[in-house]
Amino acid sequence: MHEASLMKNLMAKIDAIADEENARRVVAVSVWLGALSHMTEEHFGEHFRHSAAGTRAEGARIDATLSDDPGHANAQDVLLESVEVET
Repeated sequence: MHEASLMKNLMAKIDAIADEENARRVVAVSVWLGALSHMTEEHFGEHFRHSAAGTRAEGARIDATLSDDPGHANAQDVLLESVEVET
């Protein structure tokens, strides 16, 4: 499943950043959704909330921007732009 793979990778990156920052919790996450990622902002939010349940990212604010450029080099990807943490 494409979404499951994307979310597993994304959550691993978020967790690594939280570890580096000695964070108690993740407050906000900003992502860029490729035009061919098969994700809308709403769809991403549902998957994120499910993937974040029970982690430091549970309840984090989500800022997702959907690209409209299918020719972009990362059009199939979900790219992590920033993570805001609370220490």
